[in-house]
Amino acid sequence: MNDKPFFDTNVIVYAFRQDDTRGHVAETLLAAGGTLSVQVLNEFVAVARRKLDKSWEEVRRALDILRVFCPEPVPLTVETNERAVHIAERYGYSIFDSLIIAAALHVGASTLYSEDMRDGQAIGGLTIRNPFSR
Repeated sequence: MNDKPFFDTNVIVYAFRQDDTRGHVAETLLAAGGTLSVQVLNEFVAVARRKLDKSWEEVRRALDILRVFCPEPVPLTVETNERAVHIAERYGYSIFDSLIIAAALHVGASTLYSEDMRDGQAIGGLTIRNPFSR
């Protein structure tokens, strides 16, 4: 197992929000380093532009910061997709959440930080944790 945590998009978004109390928790987690996927980067860009009203320059700066703390984003592959479909069928997650779980499993992460998924659920050696529920 990999001791670096895997981050879902919501954790990344909170780290870059100025008006949310969850931001401090997210920043602390991110500062310790971890892993994320190209999907998370893409979702972050979409949320930052659409919901946070960030400029392209701000988005680029945020992506540069993310690459410092999470330097090797996991690519999306056909293998990841196939595993995600299996996860979606078996556990009832959306395909998008299942892709994140599949990517975390691919890199051998032992912890996936997410606000959206079932806190405490274990899938193939990976445990999902909601860092904001404590």
